[in-house]
Amino acid sequence: MAGSLNFSFSDTIAGYVVRFDSSSRLLRLKTTDDREFEVSLASGPSAELVRNLDEPYVDASGHVDEMLSPGRFLFAYGVHYPEQGGRFDAKRLVFLGRGAEDYRFEEAGWWIRQIESLADFYKRAQFGDGPVDFTEYRTEIRLGGDKTASHVQETDTISRLVYGMASAYLLTGKDEYLEVAERGTEYLRKHMRVVDSEEDVVFWYHGISVDGDSERKLFTSEFSDDYDAIPMYEQIYALAGPIQTYRVTGDVRIKNDADATIRLFDKFFKDEEQGGYYSHIDPILFSPDHESLGENAERKNWNSVGDHAPAYLINLYLATGEQRYADFLEYTFDTIADKFPDYKNSPFVQERFFRDWSHDTAHSWQQNRAVVGHNLKIAWNLMRMNSLKAKPAYEQLARKIGEIMPAVGSDQQRGGWYDVVERVKEGDQEAYRFAWHDRKAWWQQEQAILAYLILNGTVGGDANLREARQAQAFYNTFFLDHDEGAVYFNVLASGTPYLLGTERLKGSHSMSMYHSAELCYLAAVYNNLLINGREMDFHFQPDPTDLPDRILRVSPDLLPAGSVRIASVEIDEKPYEEFDAEALTVHLPDVQGRVKVKVRLRPVNKQ
Repeated sequence: MAGSLNFSFSDTIAGYVVRFDSSSRLLRLKTTDDREFEVSLASGPSAELVRNLDEPYVDASGHVDEMLSPGRFLFAYGVHYPEQGGRFDAKRLVFLGRGAEDYRFEEAGWWIRQIESLADFYKRAQFGDGPVDFTEYRTEIRLGGDKTASHVQETDTISRLVYGMASAYLLTGKDEYLEVAERGTEYLRKHMRVVDSEEDVVFWYHGISVDGDSERKLFTSEFSDDYDAIPMYEQIYALAGPIQTYRVTGDVRIKNDADATIRLFDKFFKDEEQGGYYSHIDPILFSPDHESLGENAERKNWNSVGDHAPAYLINLYLATGEQRYADFLEYTFDTIADKFPDYKNSPFVQERFFRDWSHDTAHSWQQNRAVVGHNLKIAWNLMRMNSLKAKPAYEQLARKIGEIMPAVGSDQQRGGWYDVVERVKEGDQEAYRFAWHDRKAWWQQEQAILAYLILNGTVGGDANLREARQAQAFYNTFFLDHDEGAVYFNVLASGTPYLLGTERLKGSHSMSMYHSAELCYLAAVYNNLLINGREMDFHFQPDPTDLPDRILRVSPDLLPAGSVRIASVEIDEKPYEEFDAEALTVHLPDVQGRVKVKVRLRPVNKQ
């Protein structure tokens, strides 16, 4: 390839300032993997501060020289010219804060303001200025929030919207968000839920097709990967929104639905002989091995085994403290720690399996490929579980993933994290090949951010903090849509939004409000409570009579024991003293009807 790059192209460099010569206008940047680039500022690039959703543009062009202090992390977008060994002319600079050590996304309210903006966008897109009427809900939402002609309502995307709204209420206490969450939960129960009294289980339709006042139930999945089957992950994500709502309200009907759905998992999806859960069952016999399932027969994957934890099970445990949910979590993570590592063959975990846990390396689109975000998701959730029940296998695997992944899954030139890559290199290949493209999806950035935040917040390490900051920097610089609202589905490697096909949409089978809101909620929790030592407020609205012994559990996530305590409680805006600060529980008053509970949590200083 020597001499073949004889053309100009635009690109991004994410790096740390080594030095800046104001007279020659030359900036020296070092990437995260210690490569240095000379960047010319002679053409007078624009410069700005990273900004949150709904914030105005903040121009920094007049302060470039004073802000280019050594060690500062920034993004430089410009044009590469193939002359004199290569020359990079910057056209745009993005600073992450006013000071060299300032990262705006570490501000106490950054992620809370972002989730408010997301909630306002999706509420407006789905319901306009009118009442919250879920008959108007549509799965597909265009870039600016307009609805497409599709009249399909998918169960999982409603649930994901509900999750986002419930999370927004937890952080803000704004009733309009809880209203959407509760009405969405009721809509799911009325239209998407199937109660099988004979089997004593609940399962959920894929969705419904709405035509005026009539609706047609879509029993099996319409998605190409799972067509005409009942995939485990759709049943899992049907619970995500209602369970987050249950954390706020304590509505026992939601818990009953969850328990009945778990009975479905154990009765029809669980492999009692070889362990784990199957990915699909057929819609007639509820069998995981029926020939109609084709290549999905007797298969297991990350979604069927691991997605229980982040989607609903951790939140169900947080709301109840019940040991059986803790046992289910332990079973899940023991299985992951035992079956998923494959480090003799690849730096990536194995994600798809046959019944006997042999590796399925020829399945559909995945073949022998790795989803980068799934590796990071495993690390993030292992560290959550490790706070509930510490095991060396959990922490060791999480740490290993955290150490390995940057070199093989991240973009160390531009920042951000890739999508799907080949798990092994062939021949003389030096890099793991992209399966289809080098674009970066919003949800995989979330997994990186949360993985490295929780690693830093629990086991420490400058490398973990550095990775967390770099991932947050890329996401907040390039994924926030400052023109239309919410976040982009995908960006190009350089950070430029990719706006073609379904990746142009803000609502689709793959995107609603779940991952972006989950990121806001937990990034706020980890940044404030685990890393930066700041208090946080959380909001609940239960009926005390719905909760066993009137005990409200307020832990925001599975955090290290003793790391957080209750500082104060208000009920209906009045101080309230009946709480256990260390146990993170509030003993609610003996009253009928709902009460508004505001809980302030305080990090416990590390000695």
